[in-house]
Amino acid sequence: MNPIEYILGRIESKKADYEQYNFTRPENDAFKTFFDLAQEFDSSGDFYNMCAAIPKNFFGLDAKLYIIDPKLNSLLLISKTEAPEVGLHTPPPEEVAPDAHPYYTSYGSLILTVHGKKLLIDQLPFKTKDDVLGVLEVYPVKERDPHIELFFEKYANRIGFNIHNRLLVEKNIEHLRFIRALVADIEHNIIAPNMIYRLYLRHLRRKIMKNMEIENLLARHVSGESRKEIRMEQILAELNEVNQGLAEELGNIEKHYQNMSLFLETLLRRSHFDKGRLTLIKKPCNIKKDVVLPQLERFAGQFKEMEIFIDDRLSGIPDEEVISVVDIGLMSQVYANLFSNALKYTEEVMTHEGNKKYVSYGHEVLRDFFGPGKDGIKYNVFNTGRHIPSEERVRIFDDEYRGSNAVDKPGTGHGLAFIKNAVEIHGGVVGYEATQYGNNFYFIIPR
Repeated sequence: MNPIEYILGRIESKKADYEQYNFTRPENDAFKTFFDLAQEFDSSGDFYNMCAAIPKNFFGLDAKLYIIDPKLNSLLLISKTEAPEVGLHTPPPEEVAPDAHPYYTSYGSLILTVHGKKLLIDQLPFKTKDDVLGVLEVYPVKERDPHIELFFEKYANRIGFNIHNRLLVEKNIEHLRFIRALVADIEHNIIAPNMIYRLYLRHLRRKIMKNMEIENLLARHVSGESRKEIRMEQILAELNEVNQGLAEELGNIEKHYQNMSLFLETLLRRSHFDKGRLTLIKKPCNIKKDVVLPQLERFAGQFKEMEIFIDDRLSGIPDEEVISVVDIGLMSQVYANLFSNALKYTEEVMTHEGNKKYVSYGHEVLRDFFGPGKDGIKYNVFNTGRHIPSEERVRIFDDEYRGSNAVDKPGTGHGLAFIKNAVEIHGGVVGYEATQYGNNFYFIIPR
């Protein structure tokens, strides 16, 4: 059977079904109104309210719509026609639960299960049993009527299919938004240079080895105090200096390569794209040693060039006590963003020690921060300078938001939003403090 024949067959089958259903004009009008308004309302809230309002408008029946909350994976009341502002986001009573068939409660409600699409159920952003998305409660139903049960069963099915489509659209939109944000973290020229690092490193190492061969060859021919031999000693000294410089540059490139590789492997992790959100690969680490100092070393030359002093005197508790279970790649980018911002916004201020222009970092244990027996560790990066205006502080972690002090600074307004996202998926929180002499950005994660 070709595709069009299959479709024509399904149409004939549906025509026969509707003849058998024998829906009344108000029932057919209710369906048509539902389909028209389902396309009109973009807001999920408006759509849910419409689902509950149609039984009220066409049949004088109140309705309650319960939908599975993706985070709690349980039914919650999302819309109702009677006292619509009261009791929302609460679980249903014991008598209201999904069932294979329509049924009645002891207090005169007709209960209908809202199903999703079986073939696409695994694409939802949450797990559900038996394709269930929710429950529709219609009341008061005075008499049991198979025709009414059939109509509302079909109505509940249409609600389910529309909810399923909306959830998939929202998931895709979130997925695209995530990818857009992730791309913002991968600078335009980071991938191609990183791919050719290995070639550069091989070439550089070969040159170093060749220079060392020349140095050894010349060393064997140096003897006595003749003028010629003195010149050879000078050449050897120069070769030695060149080799030391090459070795130093090789070390810098290798460090840069390791850092960029860490970022690429973290940001281009396949699970991010599969799930449409940042995913974690966590392991125990010393945050200062494994995360902070490598990133600080990366920016050290730029801080020096900008005459910004690094003050680590407030580095907090001893290093051996600071073992956190984190995603090292994501936390490294968190500190990279914090140090990058500090580089742009640090200003000289007058302190009790005179004019100072510095950045500091630290950490401290916050006892019971996440509840009894659940300590948090607060990590921070501070820079001297003018405080962020109070009216802007609530928005600084919003994506693409840039404060009034950033007008003449390069950037996209994405760095702090990335920090917030990365910290929150670790179960932590982010914050900002206007402190003496400047601005303190911090995050707190479970110990």
